[in-house]
Amino acid sequence: MVKMVDISSKGISVRRAIAVGEIFLRKETIELIKKGLVEKGDPLTIASIAGTIAAKKTPDIIPLCHPIPITNVNLEFEVLEDKVRVKAEVKSIGRTGVEMEALTAVTVALLNIWDVVKKYEKDDKGLYPTTRITGVKVLYKEKIPVEQLQV
Repeated sequence: MVKMVDISSKGISVRRAIAVGEIFLRKETIELIKKGLVEKGDPLTIASIAGTIAAKKTPDIIPLCHPIPITNVNLEFEVLEDKVRVKAEVKSIGRTGVEMEALTAVTVALLNIWDVVKKYEKDDKGLYPTTRITGVKVLYKEKIPVEQLQV
């Protein structure tokens, strides 16, 4: 049997979650990103928009997630020597947490980076020997009951 968890009796709280993940890329691809020379456009801008939309659409793609009022989504990118690190913070005021939304934002952002740079990552067989997404995890989550908030 599959069923959604009943959250009716849970109190309203301010919810926040932070998730991270990384995509490893060729050093040449990293340089193209840094120099703004990726043909499809800026991978980080595209990934930021896609990750934000993904956080808001999480219940549409993860069937047992509750639709919740997202109050903020923020994605940050760190371009390193051989990878791009993505961090997503999602906030809500409601009866359930936002960690699935943060994980979805990170994962979709990483997939969009891959899509935008895949032309540069392929080898002569059309495969991606360097490219890989790793380390997707929840770093932090928080719940503050609204009655504990100071106005």
